[in-house]
Amino acid sequence: MKRISRRTVIASAAVSRLWAKRSNLRIGVTDWNLRQTGKVEAVALAKSLGFDGVEVSLGRHPRDGKLPLDNLELQQQYLDQAKAQGIALAGTCLDILHVNYLKNDKLGAKWVADGIPITRRLNARVMLLPFFGKGALTTHDEMDYAGDVLKDLAPEAEKAGVLLGLENTISAEDNVRIMDRVGSKALKVYYDVGNSTRAGFDILKEIPWLGANRICQFHLKDNPHYLGQGTIAFPEVMRRIMDLGFDGFANLETDSPSKSVENDMRTNLNFVRKLLKTT
Repeated sequence: MKRISRRTVIASAAVSRLWAKRSNLRIGVTDWNLRQTGKVEAVALAKSLGFDGVEVSLGRHPRDGKLPLDNLELQQQYLDQAKAQGIALAGTCLDILHVNYLKNDKLGAKWVADGIPITRRLNARVMLLPFFGKGALTTHDEMDYAGDVLKDLAPEAEKAGVLLGLENTISAEDNVRIMDRVGSKALKVYYDVGNSTRAGFDILKEIPWLGANRICQFHLKDNPHYLGQGTIAFPEVMRRIMDLGFDGFANLETDSPSKSVENDMRTNLNFVRKLLKTT
């Protein structure tokens, strides 16, 4: 077996540090894992824990035929809090797609259309589109249907400067198949390392294969474990992300093993921060 020299190791570390500076990776957190789903209070809590941003839920239960966040006064509260706390609104999650599936429910398309201007006004830039449970993409016909829906909606996302993020349990190749069908720069992959690992995909190969141009954001998790205590090799994961020169957010979507959200989020955030200093 060929041995790797100490000089090569030092050189590789130096290159990784250089990429880390270029990538401008920021670490955010989901409001639902803070147990503050759809609540403005999530902004201040995320800041107090040391995060760079918070991912905001748009709500699963419509009010008068509108998304809960489809309210200018509430949107302004988020903007005011983000400014006061000096923290970003790292993205939105169109979680109502857990109820009205984009693969077969016409209401799903309405919610995507409604979520785009909300995401724009929040300066959140990325809107996550979830495909899980009964809404999961399981066949190419379902993928094609969702792709055709998004092809009609993508021009509005482009105009708004909003990225639509596919988060699901299919392969990187199948995600790109959908992206190619849509043919829009507004559609990208929201890459969840935990979901893809559980689905049996090699995330250390998929992340660099997709590249920074096809990924809009990341979710970091290895639930129910603390980061670094499960099966996912997070030092290698973070190295792959940093090597992309990725300029955006990686958001923690981590469970709370001790039932103390604040303590467990700090533990996971500190773990990631240390990795960023050493990769």
